[in-house]
Amino acid sequence: MIEVKGVTKEFVKKINKKEKQSFLANEDVTFSAKEGEIIGVLGPNGAGKTTLLRMMAGTMTPTKGNVTVNGLDYESASIEIKRQIAFLTGNTRLYKDMSPYELLTLCGEYYGMESAEIKKRIDELTKRFDMESFLHQRIETLSVGQTQRVGIARCIVHSPKYYILDEATSGLDIISSKDILEFIKVERDNGKCVIYSTHYMEEAENICDRVVFIHKGKVLEIGTPEEIKKNTGTTNLREAFLSSMGKEI
Repeated sequence: MIEVKGVTKEFVKKINKKEKQSFLANEDVTFSAKEGEIIGVLGPNGAGKTTLLRMMAGTMTPTKGNVTVNGLDYESASIEIKRQIAFLTGNTRLYKDMSPYELLTLCGEYYGMESAEIKKRIDELTKRFDMESFLHQRIETLSVGQTQRVGIARCIVHSPKYYILDEATSGLDIISSKDILEFIKVERDNGKCVIYSTHYMEEAENICDRVVFIHKGKVLEIGTPEEIKKNTGTTNLREAFLSSMGKEI
């Protein structure tokens, strides 16, 4: 289980030599995610989703609060935790001069996998993400959808227990998005825990077991899509989100 407890992240921006300005990207965020479920972290651009997921993945340290994975915290067990996690973020850049095959081999070696194990895993991922036709092409020649498939395969080459996916379908065509969403559901059914951020409300409503509404760094609602729609008196998550912000539909 991943537990987020009272997490706050403060950033300080220097205005000039004498003045500084601080703001909270996340404020007192608390929720948990367990194996065998998809948690959607939903909100508009700038809501604080990426900052939150970075703290959950251990690439950023909270100003207050903490994140634990199976009872372990990043301060004392960072390497052990990260071996159990796949983290996909839009800011990750792949080695453009490498092929997907070379990149996946490199990542497998980084996680200490044996050569035979790496080859078997690459074969599995190649079939799962339909990468046969571009497996040995240079990454810089791939389409956006192909690159995203390689990015996800890179994250999960070591068969992690927890997936933290930041805007995994952003900018993709309908077919690529469908394939990735199907993959997420299959992994959930295989007992994996998936934390998935998006601003596509309809997409999340179709695959998420529970959702976390976040706006301006604060949690507005947590629950199943049906629970949240019932609580807000709405018929879909888009309306529910706007309602939770106090806006008229």
